[in-house]
Amino acid sequence: MLTLRKRDERGFADHGWLQSWHSFSFADYYDSKHMAFGPLRVINDDYIAPDNGFGMHGHRDMEIISYVLAGELTHKDSMGNGSTIKPGAVQRMSAGKGVLHSEYNHSVDQQVHLLQIWIMPNKVGSAPSYEEKVFSDAEKQGVLRLVASNDGREGSVSMQQDAALYVGLFDGAQQAQREIANGRQVYVHVARGKVQVNGVALQGGDAAMLVGEQEVRISEGEDAEVLVFDLPTTH
Repeated sequence: MLTLRKRDERGFADHGWLQSWHSFSFADYYDSKHMAFGPLRVINDDYIAPDNGFGMHGHRDMEIISYVLAGELTHKDSMGNGSTIKPGAVQRMSAGKGVLHSEYNHSVDQQVHLLQIWIMPNKVGSAPSYEEKVFSDAEKQGVLRLVASNDGREGSVSMQQDAALYVGLFDGAQQAQREIANGRQVYVHVARGKVQVNGVALQGGDAAMLVGEQEVRISEGEDAEVLVFDLPTTH
């Protein structure tokens, strides 16, 4: 079964310097029907105004993936890491038993558009860690490129959960498909553009939840960027 989640059905928060759409219950947005999807707990579609950002704050026992779509985001954390995340980069921070970090847009005239993704880990209380890798557009064009996994295979960043995240860019006749194994489910988030998922039309901000399907098929893209999460049905 494919369940469509339209972009306008998401939660929304306007903090002035930050506009954020929440795919799942988060902060003041609560929806008992959208608490999580397997271990996928948060997808926040964030727009951060110039010269603004999140000050130093804490997390624990969560796998946090930041995926920048436009602009540049500066990251600092209590582990001593500091970097500027640009489009194409995938940053994974395992909060473990506790970590502090900040995220800031230092541009004077350009907003940052990013997806902040939280995945619940399969163990708690571990040491916090950090990893960042860059994936070129060419690697993602017309395919589903693995960018995060439980074991870091194929050059992906690693995370503490039996999950996989693929990213693809699709336009025109480009298409890709992946088998969905028994005991697995898939969540597709369209970051931008238009695309069809198993024959159903989606646009930027829309999502599709696939349960009991045998495969996920991405086709009919129009300048589309798509994130595909392969997840266990239990966690």
